[in-house]
Amino acid sequence: MAGDRIRLEVQARDARGSAEVRRLRAEGLIPGVLYGAGKEPQSFCVGERELRRAITGDHGTHTILDVVVEGDGGKPRPAVLKDYQVHPTKSRLLHVDLHEVRLDRPIQTAVGVELVGESEGVKVGGVLTQVTREVNVEALPMSIPDRLELDISALEIGDSLRVADLVVPEDVTVLDDEDMVLASVAAPRVEEEPVEVEEEEGAELAEGEEAPEGAAEEEAEPEADAAGEQETAEG
Repeated sequence: MAGDRIRLEVQARDARGSAEVRRLRAEGLIPGVLYGAGKEPQSFCVGERELRRAITGDHGTHTILDVVVEGDGGKPRPAVLKDYQVHPTKSRLLHVDLHEVRLDRPIQTAVGVELVGESEGVKVGGVLTQVTREVNVEALPMSIPDRLELDISALEIGDSLRVADLVVPEDVTVLDDEDMVLASVAAPRVEEEPVEVEEEEGAELAEGEEAPEGAAEEEAEPEADAAGEQETAEG
């Protein structure tokens, strides 16, 4: 559960524009925006190292962040990670959006589904497919689970597991259709070997089919040889 809270100190920022963003990133700072709670969006910047430490802990992106904006009286503002951008090749954080929440009101978010156990169908050669990797849930911020486990041990070939098969804490509600498939096991594909058809030697030509060019000359050579031998004998 996202029961732990991590303090995240950020700096308010007023300047906007791409030049300012480049300057911040060159200094190892990540620009971000804090939304929610009926307040005006708060632009801020935070050290990349501090931000990574906060969102890569035991509870990952579901960690409750106590955001403290410098110069704002030091009062923590509980928030959750709403969105983030990563550089496509350098794996560096580029921007982060945080959503301020009230701890006494439920929120909606996506939670990963983790498959546990070894399927009986896989043991005999079946192919396991995880059809859906996340489900949408609603719960109080401190009750959001880090993940939901799905036991696939009893899955035979041809079987599937659905949202209704998840074991969900009492204080968490899954918002997706209970019939939505999460995982299935299918029979292995059997590739048919191509059948090679060999032509019989000396097969007769079909009616009206012409012999390959040169074939008549080859057949005539033995007759010519035989005629030559006969002339020699008479001489």
